[in-house]
Amino acid sequence: MKGKVLKSTGKWYNVELENGEEVSCRIRGKLRLEGLSTTNPIAVGDIVILDDAQDEEGKYVIRDFEERNNYIVRKSTNLSKQMQILAANVDRAYLLVTLKSPVTHIAFIDRFLVAAESFRIPVTILFNKIDSYSKDEILEIDELIVLYEGIGYPCHKISAENKENIEFLREEIKDNQVMISGHSGVGKSTLVNALDPKLELKTGEISQAHLQGQHTTTFAEMHKLSSGGYIIDTPGIRAFGIVDLEKEHFSHYFPEMRELIGECRFHNCLHLNEPKCAVKRAVEDGSIAKSRYATYVQLMTEDQDEVYRKNIYG
Repeated sequence: MKGKVLKSTGKWYNVELENGEEVSCRIRGKLRLEGLSTTNPIAVGDIVILDDAQDEEGKYVIRDFEERNNYIVRKSTNLSKQMQILAANVDRAYLLVTLKSPVTHIAFIDRFLVAAESFRIPVTILFNKIDSYSKDEILEIDELIVLYEGIGYPCHKISAENKENIEFLREEIKDNQVMISGHSGVGKSTLVNALDPKLELKTGEISQAHLQGQHTTTFAEMHKLSSGGYIIDTPGIRAFGIVDLEKEHFSHYFPEMRELIGECRFHNCLHLNEPKCAVKRAVEDGSIAKSRYATYVQLMTEDQDEVYRKNIYG
């Protein structure tokens, strides 16, 4: 018997069976993900295999899970080498961005995109609260859209409270399992409620998770939409960061750099101080945005553990 994990609390799992019934389950024995030291073997979005019969407590037992298309992890604590799997089998991530209240910095957008690329998750950027901006701010958003659509990321200007301009999201999500991400206060709960009012998520509920910091007992939750598809809420966007990536591979997660890597003079070029670097040449001629390259340089030169401890970009 199979099912899809909707919620995890670390010990108990809410699982939707193939017939639509939702049941409470526990894990039998110790499941482990090969090659990754994790605090939780099962995550939201996993397809799990259950024993056909209930146990003596009337609960179903998870005995295995199917191979994942992808998964998202974070460090379980600041200095821990263990990871916590936040979600699995994510078809697309939607990053909500606002220019004010709160400010979403460009460096944060870029870091999110790098992380998503490393997890093999496509991203759509949603510029929210569009009805609250001045003409100059709209122009600023339009420039960002030109930048990010130019490197392959779909962008939309929306107001989460205007149900008409988010209708396209219902269609995109209908047959998929997607993730909504962004800083606290950008309107994630408002957007989810607009997509499906029956969910009645409390506005600010996820914001509270941000304010509480990095609680290792915080888990993601997946909501089933009436119109079809599933939306995953992840705890604390600061957790969706650069995790255990080799610095020499960072350029592979910038699509506009990835296309040029083979044109550099040296096959192991880091695109920093090397001569005849195709990436640096593209920055100079405007083919690669200076803001994107600045984020790349930050990633290459900073101490990742120090950034994680200070939550500079969270």
